[in-house]
Amino acid sequence: MTATRAAAIVTWVYAAGFGIAAIPVAIFLARRGRLPNFLGLFEGYGGPWSARFSDGAFIALLIAFFIVTGVAAWSAWLLWNGSKTGAVINLILLPVEAIFWFGFALPIPWVVGVARVVLVLAGWTSLANT
Repeated sequence: MTATRAAAIVTWVYAAGFGIAAIPVAIFLARRGRLPNFLGLFEGYGGPWSARFSDGAFIALLIAFFIVTGVAAWSAWLLWNGSKTGAVINLILLPVEAIFWFGFALPIPWVVGVARVVLVLAGWTSLANT
């Protein structure tokens, strides 16, 4: 497996685990007026933004995060197919995603982001200019 394909897989797993999960959290918040609790340890997506924004604004942020991770998943598909454009999009999205990671207090995606950068750069020379 090439480094770029590994980067694509890492991106897909992250997008599925954190991006898709934002939708049920938004629905839970809309219905119950609070964030879900994860195993009794912490509120899901309960970072600094959860206290700073109204429920409606926070739901909009969760949906925006879902969209951004969807674009990241699409860039991973391009990357899987050897596209340098996919690699560029994948890397350009990271600062945008990092804003969400901070606002939602998501610790794991920071590690995933570093892995994406390392893997994309490791496979850069194997990519086509498409």
